[in-house]
Amino acid sequence: MPPAAGELAGAGGGVEAERVFIGAGCNRVVNNVSWGACGLVAFGAQNAVALFSPSRGEIVTTLPGHKAAVNCTLWLPTKKDVLQVRSRETHYLLSGSSDGAIMAWKIGSGIGKWSHVLQLPAMHKKGVTCLAGRMVSDRVTIFASTSSDGMVVIWEMVVEPTAGGSCKVSCLHSLSVGLKPMVSLSLAVLPEQEGCLILAMGGLDHKVHIYCGDQSGKFIKACELKGHSDWIRSLDFSLPVMTSSEKHGLFLVSSSQDKTIRIWKMTSDVQQRKDNIGMASYIEGPLFVAGNTSYQVSLESLLVGHEDWVYSVEWQPPRLLLGGKAHQPMSILSASMDKMMMIWRPEKNTGLWINSVTVGELSHSALGFYGGHWEPDGKSILAHGYGGFFHMWRDVGLDSENWQPQIVPSGHFAPVSDLTWSRSGEYLLTVSHDQTARIFAPWRSHVDPGDVICWREIARPQIHGHDINCVAFIQGTGNHRFVCGADEKVCRVFEATLSFLRTLQEATLLKPDNEDFDDVQVLGANMSALGLSQKPIYTHGKESPSSASNDGPDSMETIPDAVPTVFTEPPVEDQLAWNTLWPESHKLYGHGNELFSICCDHAGKLVASSCKAQSAPVAEIWLWEVGTWRAVGRLQSHNLTVTQMEFSSDNAYLLSVSRDRHLSVFSIKKTEEGAQHHLVTKHEAHKRIIWACSWNPFGYEFATGSRDKTVKIWCVQDASSVKLLAILPQFRESVTALAWTGRDRARNAGIIAVGMDNGLIELWSVSGGRAASESSSDPSPLSVACMLRFDPLLCHVSTVQRLRWQKPDSADEKAAIELASCGSDHCVRVFAVRDT
Repeated sequence: MPPAAGELAGAGGGVEAERVFIGAGCNRVVNNVSWGACGLVAFGAQNAVALFSPSRGEIVTTLPGHKAAVNCTLWLPTKKDVLQVRSRETHYLLSGSSDGAIMAWKIGSGIGKWSHVLQLPAMHKKGVTCLAGRMVSDRVTIFASTSSDGMVVIWEMVVEPTAGGSCKVSCLHSLSVGLKPMVSLSLAVLPEQEGCLILAMGGLDHKVHIYCGDQSGKFIKACELKGHSDWIRSLDFSLPVMTSSEKHGLFLVSSSQDKTIRIWKMTSDVQQRKDNIGMASYIEGPLFVAGNTSYQVSLESLLVGHEDWVYSVEWQPPRLLLGGKAHQPMSILSASMDKMMMIWRPEKNTGLWINSVTVGELSHSALGFYGGHWEPDGKSILAHGYGGFFHMWRDVGLDSENWQPQIVPSGHFAPVSDLTWSRSGEYLLTVSHDQTARIFAPWRSHVDPGDVICWREIARPQIHGHDINCVAFIQGTGNHRFVCGADEKVCRVFEATLSFLRTLQEATLLKPDNEDFDDVQVLGANMSALGLSQKPIYTHGKESPSSASNDGPDSMETIPDAVPTVFTEPPVEDQLAWNTLWPESHKLYGHGNELFSICCDHAGKLVASSCKAQSAPVAEIWLWEVGTWRAVGRLQSHNLTVTQMEFSSDNAYLLSVSRDRHLSVFSIKKTEEGAQHHLVTKHEAHKRIIWACSWNPFGYEFATGSRDKTVKIWCVQDASSVKLLAILPQFRESVTALAWTGRDRARNAGIIAVGMDNGLIELWSVSGGRAASESSSDPSPLSVACMLRFDPLLCHVSTVQRLRWQKPDSADEKAAIELASCGSDHCVRVFAVRDT
């Protein structure tokens, strides 16, 4: 298993970086998730394959390599290969992406070291939609892949079972299925025919196609199973099951967009079947021949219970008996777009299949689950759904079943556009194009505060109707507040609720500042019908004036009231989506286009905002006074969108960079009437778009990063101009994010974190310059050097959108500081950077 403490990014230049946290949502496609016999769950998170540990409830690593979104994953050996899993040192993972690529990965189960084994030959011209396979011996695995290009490809993987063994994959055969591609596959070994394999495939033509073959990979069509009236979305073979005639039968379960599930039985005992007519009588289907045996297919049962498309069905994984034989439990898990998962079992007396367990979720979305999966031991079930979320339930009952929600990883399911630390750095606020704002924090154990600290999502303060582009935390004193901008012309201000402040206290185990709880009269917030404004719920039961009942005939869909809760353990998805909203306190009107960037000064007095712009009048920066929330300035300089802004550490200057390749420095002075401002300088700084900027916390030096792959360091001179101090060596990719933190004020030393378009992150040391020799007439030269290049295994796989350093501990400048990053790969990451 990967190490719990995190992974080192490698050391260099006197510092090392360690992974602390990864937050990511699941790609919203069927077949994306696979729960392996090794105990880890694999899923696609944009172009990466993410792995999470269900026992710890956190993502342990992400695997880079794919150049397009990951559609499907498959562990080998599978959960059905219980005989091959025993004493196995290595496990393999296959992943298929939307550009047709299939990759194989290897893990040593006792080591936790991942390696990218190989990329399979390019056989598919379009996205891979499903992978299915079975081990036919301790060394050989046969697996199949299907794609929207109408091809199904049969592969063979030969591995050495030892930890350092090699892995070879070869293409055995390809099947063309015509204009209507297959979207689901299942592969099994036929009972009493050890060398014969059976492949079921289903897709857009509403039929289940059965193919028979052998280990050479040559598959021939055997028959078609008709009955479904819409697309076949999932297929799964059981292990052979002993029938009453002492013969083994094979079961196949299929699910469809026609909302039904069908169980098909395949048996070689034809005569016994015809003589047995009872209440659970079979509907005879086609016959097919495999090897030297003929098999009769019959409809065992039709399961009707879901109210929407059934995207996933899966047999409960087999158990290994004492005699070394595998036992197949007669239990099926189904997951549907109706936001329900059901466990189906045959009733003991009649043999009729019934729904014995139902679990589900309550969400704002009308769409539900894309897939459901069993834990290898059958004690837990996992669902993933439209919101990129996971749900996990575990049977904790002793005498009877009692399925209870469990803690799982969570994160955004679209590009994460911005993030910010809270005022004192105890939690992280992120916003995304998935139209949510989320708060992540380290959750400390109440039992043993010194125990392992796991980061969790503890609140979802905003669920919006537009993609959110930018966010800034309001500094200073008073209640926790943030202001954000989305694909609309309005900035929105949110304030923390009393329930959140008390939950934060539970998470951090810190005594709160008295001011945190003073005058906080809002307990929680309710979502409006259109999902734009969030209305407060007051502590004394006062209703917000505008939260009128919406049960009239012309009202929108009814939105249930939130139940604000103080959580003593990390909240699960249902609670996050409904009960952790913050109320919106103000709207800031003024911009003519969608908001793009926003920042707050360090005293919590002013907020600056900008919007998307194609002309100088629209590209102006607006200044807002915190508290009154009135516009107190409109700063004109740029001609195109201002991409990022930041106030200097003493709030004397506001730095802005733009798509027009210029940087601007404004002098800002807060007054009782509002703010005085004037343009100090405007300078063409780069040859391409400038994406990022950051001030030195110790002085008036700042850095800019651009699409021209350069980072330049400047300083403000004589309050009238800027001087170029240094140009870092050209990077391999566009620079999209910068963050400068101070380490030694006496030497004016600090670290600049650089994020790039390919997802990689580097740390550069900066020291010297003007502030190092304020008493001398000759300033010391600026010294820059690369300290650390992060291991790609720890980095993003797409554009780094933002980097933010946690405020360093002023009492201990040698202590580890945390660096937060977010990217277009839907991931939020936190690293601990410390001296070696």
